[in-house]
Amino acid sequence: MRDAQLIRRIQAGDRTAADTLIERYYTAILRYCARHTPCTQTAEDLTQEVFLHLFRTIGSYREQGQFRAYLYRIAYCLCVDAARQRKTEPMPEDMADTSVFSETVENRDMAERLLASLPPEQREAVLLRYGEGLKYREIAAVTGQPLRTVQSRVRKALKSLREGNL
Repeated sequence: MRDAQLIRRIQAGDRTAADTLIERYYTAILRYCARHTPCTQTAEDLTQEVFLHLFRTIGSYREQGQFRAYLYRIAYCLCVDAARQRKTEPMPEDMADTSVFSETVENRDMAERLLASLPPEQREAVLLRYGEGLKYREIAAVTGQPLRTVQSRVRKALKSLREGNL
């Protein structure tokens, strides 16, 4: 069933349609939120807030683009707000013991450091494009930026990462 059909059913009060929508997007939204905070619990809380916000406002939702971009826009705004409010978060318990680190964790850590070295706008565009698989038009809808700006940010970020100009 397509997103638009699910949304119409949710707006009509169908709880099973809401469950289907959550199942469809929960993992992707959690992954996106996890990229914005080092704390697993915070990422889970943000993900729940995304869906709470969605269902509180679903009655006024009007299909004007892709629903996926609308959902990521909610996640983007909540993650930005959380980052503004966050002072310092404690190190996750599973990272306190250095024996837990494997090659995969080290590679992920290196990738996160490289991404962190990008300007925030470029980092966000790259995460949405390659981390979440959004199309450029969807990223433009999520970030509220023109399509050409999004394309330029991704291009510049990739160039910087390739050339090591960070």
